[in-house]
Amino acid sequence: MPDEVRGHEVLPIVVDDGSSDATAAVARAHGVEVESFGRNRGLGAAVRRGLELGREHGAVAVAFCDADDEYDPAELDRLVAPILECTADYVVGSRFAGGARKMRPHREVGNRLLTVALRWLTGIPVTDGQSGYRVLSAEAAAAAEVIHDYNYAQVLTIDVVAKGFRYAEVPIAYRFRTTGRSFVRLPTYLRNVGPAVVRQLRRSSRTAREVRVSPANG
Repeated sequence: MPDEVRGHEVLPIVVDDGSSDATAAVARAHGVEVESFGRNRGLGAAVRRGLELGREHGAVAVAFCDADDEYDPAELDRLVAPILECTADYVVGSRFAGGARKMRPHREVGNRLLTVALRWLTGIPVTDGQSGYRVLSAEAAAAAEVIHDYNYAQVLTIDVVAKGFRYAEVPIAYRFRTTGRSFVRLPTYLRNVGPAVVRQLRRSSRTAREVRVSPANG
């Protein structure tokens, strides 16, 4: 991870979601700030806490990256650039925007299907709805809500886009993880995420109505 990006200091924070390995100890040994949950709460809860910590530190941009070594932290500059250049408020690192990426077949099928659904729900040209590498501006991070603990991917995008924040993608590298195993299984994922997406769409619809009738908008 770079020490700075375009003149801005990079402050790494590890959100340890109740892990049973040496994650927290290794991170602290390297001088990294660690936020440890006493028990596993879920990926959505970890991202929600990470966004809060970014706001508490007064960050101009809040980036988060999955810790499974599939993404390259050195590419942070590429994701932060649209935020610092004021051309976007919410940037997703896409594994597909720069061309085909080799991915295990079952994961690629699930990713493609969920991405098509997200594109249809939001009306924006999403190419990677499940990317684990994303950046939000300070304003977007302050407004963003992750409404359930299991995951964040779809509900965060629906929420941020519905609130009028500008969406952008940048191509990123991708590699297979060499250890560990993803907790995501498509049937379980759909069971948990489906109802949350419906709730998020209802919330987003209310937000859109409130914006249309607010005094600032006539």
